[in-house]
Amino acid sequence: MGRVWKFGDNLNTDEIIPARYNITIDEKELAAKAFCEIRPEFAAAVQPGDVILAGWNFGCGSSREHAPIALRGTRVQCVIAASFARIFFRNAINIGLPILECPAALEISEGSIVEVDLAGGLIHDRTSGKSYQAQPLPPFVLKIVAAGGLVNFLRNHDIEELTA
Repeated sequence: MGRVWKFGDNLNTDEIIPARYNITIDEKELAAKAFCEIRPEFAAAVQPGDVILAGWNFGCGSSREHAPIALRGTRVQCVIAASFARIFFRNAINIGLPILECPAALEISEGSIVEVDLAGGLIHDRTSGKSYQAQPLPPFVLKIVAAGGLVNFLRNHDIEELTA
C-alpha cells in the first residue's frame, strides 16, 4: 500500500527528470531530482511503496531511459496512468518499473492510500473504498519487472522462460 502522487496529462520525460541531470544512470542520483521543477517536494517526501497516478500520455518526449530509471529509484510501487507514451512504456518494462494503464483510476484523489495487485491489474483505493480494473501486465512482462528489467532477466534466465 502507498500514498498517491497525482499528476496531469502529457507529462514529459524532462518534467520527470530534467535533461541537465541525465549525466548519470545512477537511479538514486536521478531519484533525488525526480519532478524537481514541477513538484520540488516530491523527492524528499515520496516513500517506498507510494504510487504515481497520472493522466494521458505519461512520459512523452525523449526516448532516454533516465525518466523511468529516476522513478524506479524513488522506490514507488508503480506508475498508473490513463495512457503512456509508447517509448516510455517500453523503457519502463525494460528497466523493471511496474506500470499499469487505467483511465478510470483518474478519479482517485491525491494523497489517497491505494493497494495495487500488478498480476491482476486491480487497484484498490483504501481511502474511498473503490476498486479499479487496469489492463494487467502479461505474465512474461511481470517476469521481466520482477527481475528488475530485461537485462537482469536475461542474465538469469533462458529466453524461452519469457513465454513459459
